[in-house]
Amino acid sequence: MNFRQIYSAYFSLTKPRIVTLSLVTMAMGYCLGARGLADQARCIWALIGTGLAAAGASALNQYLERDVDSRMDRTRGRVLPRGVIEPESAMLFGLYLLLGGMIVLLVYVNLLTAFLVLLSAFLYVVVYTPMKKVSVLNTPLGAIPGAMPPLAGWTAATNEVGLGGLALFMILFVWQHPHFFAIAWMYRDDYRKAGFRMISGSGNGANCGRWILGTCAILLPVSMLPVLLGMSHMAYFWTALLAGTGFLASTIPMARHYTDRDARRVLTMSVYYLPILLLGIVLDTMLWPSWNSM
Repeated sequence: MNFRQIYSAYFSLTKPRIVTLSLVTMAMGYCLGARGLADQARCIWALIGTGLAAAGASALNQYLERDVDSRMDRTRGRVLPRGVIEPESAMLFGLYLLLGGMIVLLVYVNLLTAFLVLLSAFLYVVVYTPMKKVSVLNTPLGAIPGAMPPLAGWTAATNEVGLGGLALFMILFVWQHPHFFAIAWMYRDDYRKAGFRMISGSGNGANCGRWILGTCAILLPVSMLPVLLGMSHMAYFWTALLAGTGFLASTIPMARHYTDRDARRVLTMSVYYLPILLLGIVLDTMLWPSWNSM
């Protein structure tokens, strides 16, 4: 392989979309914790450290699931099932990235943020990954590490957890349920072949649809926690209300008909939801000081 092929192979191990999501949500937590973008250098270091750790955890996840990935249509094209990279090389790559991320966070951010990011990686790799073959509770368990980045962003800015950080954690924790339930329904046959225990495994679309609708309905009031705690104001309130209502509306056809097309619509809306929420936070932090001084 030439350098470009090697780079592409190792880059794919990091699951770039998951890393991007982690960075976006961490930036959300930092903006709210710092009431803007104070100490931009610390924010950048926090993003670098978290990105490295998330990339390392993703590589380790693919290392552990390489045999399972080879049995699923949606993952058999990954580099480890195809033998493009040796498993041991992927494992070392993941460990080095994770270690590098920890060093960056310890040196340039703070111990609390480093601990939360390490805990997230541990839960994702050591708990969530094997749990997928054991219990349908793997989704809420997997949502815990998935909700850590905004909390880590908050602690990077404030050096403490606080109610604000916990509110952000709850938003991401709840959001992941309709998002991953939709994925589980779309790829239910693949997951069944892999032996994964998913809520969609029984083929009961009505049950899966109800869970998607129910968890999305919970997300709407949970997303208002930053307003109730005085962290955000009207710009965020209206953004969260409109985005949450649109997201909730997209789940109604899934709850009624539970087709793959309905599930994909939910998935698409869930992907748009978080950047819109981040935009609301940015607008809020920019506009509120000027409104407050009028």
